[in-house]
Amino acid sequence: MLNKNLFIAVMFVLMLLAGSAQAGGDLARGAELAEECANCHGEDGKGDDDFPGIAGLDAATLVIFLKAFKSGERTSEDDVMQEYAADLTDQEMADVAAYYASLPAN
Repeated sequence: MLNKNLFIAVMFVLMLLAGSAQAGGDLARGAELAEECANCHGEDGKGDDDFPGIAGLDAATLVIFLKAFKSGERTSEDDVMQEYAADLTDQEMADVAAYYASLPAN
C-alpha cells in the first residue's frame, strides 16, 4: 500500500514538473512574435495614451489576456487584439508573454 501511494505521489510531482516546464516561454521567439505588437504597444512595450503598457506584466496574466482575446471573451477597439490572438498557439502566447514579462515595467 505504501509503495502504491508513493508511486502515485511521485507521478503527481512529475506531472506538475512537466506542466510547468511546458508553460515556460521562449524569450527569443517571443521577441520575434512581439515585433507586430510594437506597432501599438511600442518597441519597449510601455504603450502610450492610446495603448496600454504590457512590459513587466506577469507572464501568466498576459497569457490569460491573450486567451481571452482569442476566445472573444475580451475585446479591443477595432478587434485588433482578437485578430492577432486568433493566430497564436498556446506556446506562442507563452513566448510573447515571457518576452514582455522580462521587460522593465513603466
